[in-house]
Amino acid sequence: MNLDIRFDFQRRERLGLIEAIWGKDKSIDQLKRVTENVLGKNEVVFITRINSEKANILLNLYDEARFYEEAKCLIIGDNFNKINTNKKVAIISGGSSDLAVTLEAQLALEIYGVNCKSFIDVGVAGLHRLIGQLEEINKYDVLIVCAGMEGALATVVGGLMAQPIIAVPVSVGYGVSKDGETALNSMLSSCSPGIAVMNIDNGYGAAMAALRIVKSIS
Repeated sequence: MNLDIRFDFQRRERLGLIEAIWGKDKSIDQLKRVTENVLGKNEVVFITRINSEKANILLNLYDEARFYEEAKCLIIGDNFNKINTNKKVAIISGGSSDLAVTLEAQLALEIYGVNCKSFIDVGVAGLHRLIGQLEEINKYDVLIVCAGMEGALATVVGGLMAQPIIAVPVSVGYGVSKDGETALNSMLSSCSPGIAVMNIDNGYGAAMAALRIVKSIS
């Protein structure tokens, strides 16, 4: 059965954001159709959670396609309506196991021309690693914090830094970590006030939240 995919072309007018395409649960035929439709409107194609098999098919069809395997994201074309801002976003992650979510957020921000940087492996198990980066992190206007296990990194950063903080629980950890549920509950229960919390592994959503903040303070 071929079902039409109705891409939200009015989202940019309403929100200043473009729609991303969820690649995991779409067939390659659906992805081909929506890609052709989006490119036909001179919009950038940003596909998240796409596997290498589907990505390789699209790479063979579009010379300008770029596949970021670690992030499971594929981009075709360019965003010609970037955000004009000097605000910067830092993406802070507890460990290299959080890399896929971290890179998803970074790529989503870069599409809009936002200056961003990822700080990897600064988790609370080696707190000195975070402390050594605080001066540099403090130069950024919005902070995205990605962490699995108990998710304590967001609370620590929230207790040290004054910037808006967007926490992303990551589905990493043994047993009772429950695929990110423990990190999610920990971040929701944080004693550091004012932390916004995204759903599990939602790096893209965190980037969009950061963009909303950046647009409002630029």
